[in-house]
Amino acid sequence: MRILWVLVLSILLMVPASAQAAMEEPWRASVTGQIEALRSADGETALSFAGAAFRANYQSNPQRFVDDVARSGYGPIGQSRSHSFGASRELAPGVVLQEVEFIDTDGRVWEAIYQLADERDEGWRVQGVMLRSTPGLGI
Repeated sequence: MRILWVLVLSILLMVPASAQAAMEEPWRASVTGQIEALRSADGETALSFAGAAFRANYQSNPQRFVDDVARSGYGPIGQSRSHSFGASRELAPGVVLQEVEFIDTDGRVWEAIYQLADERDEGWRVQGVMLRSTPGLGI
């Protein structure tokens, strides 16, 4: 039994920390996918990571989704040069809140809270985001 425990620990130590986090928190892939799509102004891909209600509202014009995100005060997400994950909290089975920190091209720091839901066939999808600027500067 002790050998099995050492083997399991050895395997976990070989997996990079980011991969371990992704395995533990599968919704992070959806957050990152949407952020990267917003950075490249790829409306179709950004919308694919959004919840069903957003997809239904924008399915005929995915580019409008990116435009509306920027117009609604969420432009710093698409204009960010980096992001990192903070704490997450499960609100209910299949519903989580995920903290994300952004650094924009001017070095300003932004904090976001993403609400995500596991939409079964679609996987984890972004249901909403709250964004606020912080007084700090990022590196």
